[in-house]
Amino acid sequence: MKERIFLSSPHMGGNEILNVQDAFKKNYIAPLGEYVDKLEQKVKEYVHIENAVALATGTSALHLALKLLNVKKDDIVFCSTLTFSASCNPILYESAIPVFIDSTPESFNMSPKAIEKAFQKYTPKAVIVVNLYGQSADMDKIKEICDKNNVPIIEDAAESLGATYKDRMSGTIGKFGVYSFNGNKIITTSGGGMLVSDDENLIKKAKFLATQARENERHYEHKEIGYNYRMSNISAAIGVGQMDVLEERIAQKKNIFNKYQEGFKEIKDINMMPICDYGKPNYWLSIITINETSNVKPIDIILELEKENIESRPIWKPMHIQPVFKQYDFFNHNENTRSISEKIFDTGLCLPSDTKMTEEQIALVIEIVKKCFNNK
Repeated sequence: MKERIFLSSPHMGGNEILNVQDAFKKNYIAPLGEYVDKLEQKVKEYVHIENAVALATGTSALHLALKLLNVKKDDIVFCSTLTFSASCNPILYESAIPVFIDSTPESFNMSPKAIEKAFQKYTPKAVIVVNLYGQSADMDKIKEICDKNNVPIIEDAAESLGATYKDRMSGTIGKFGVYSFNGNKIITTSGGGMLVSDDENLIKKAKFLATQARENERHYEHKEIGYNYRMSNISAAIGVGQMDVLEERIAQKKNIFNKYQEGFKEIKDINMMPICDYGKPNYWLSIITINETSNVKPIDIILELEKENIESRPIWKPMHIQPVFKQYDFFNHNENTRSISEKIFDTGLCLPSDTKMTEEQIALVIEIVKKCFNNK
């Protein structure tokens, strides 16, 4: 079988193993330790924010953000519909009610037009804005609407570490920002996340809740429910090394995107995911959509790539059409038409965007995709 070409797999830079060995040598294996502190500091310095807490997952960071905003049973929380379920699952952890917001065709992210409609019906406790596939949502417009209604934003930047919105780093514009270091993200800690905020007291509270809400007593004293959400020192040791190569990974991801864009420029039925001029994406995954009139469908390309042991996958299926969330309200970008998010799901796919791909492997992906259209 041919060598596997992955969608987006971990890519070590070299210092990660040295950091892990150092942590082993010092016997700081369990949660907390100097590498947790170092990773928090590196992320704070990189995104220019005052406070950060390293956690077990991006999902745990979202959950704590909701807890810190006092989201409770039957509270409304708006959330981007075009996302992975981790963005909205924590809403249900607190027995709150998600309300899903459609995308814009310009960025694939949350639609200001749709969120305005949602505010006409509901007063949410929080708004979770997802920066999809490494590109920021149009945060000025969304923040203006949320500020007018005095509702805080949780910026789900799980996929967009290193991206920018105007002069701000992705994840630093809302009340909270959330990053993911899952194995397929632009950098990884094998599994992990980060919660950031300019509010020092809220991040201190997050650290408290993430360590089982243990009070500062000699014995084990607990006055409220806590969670085992802190990142391990071993994971953080990997992350410290990964932060050193983040800008290199962004450049590699951009090169892959540009190669696809050039390779497909003569195929009128292929459109690259639009890049908005209000910021810089991190190009986490290269996305294409196919014109609905084309005889080629996303599944045709996925299956052809699979024959060559090449991984690709569909776009996220919108949350409002997921069976587990179908009872919850949804606000469309356009009235009386199929939603933008559903159209993107139906016509789009994620091409392999692994930073370890060679130029020959990128060329092979392009060749296979082009053959799909030439043979129809």
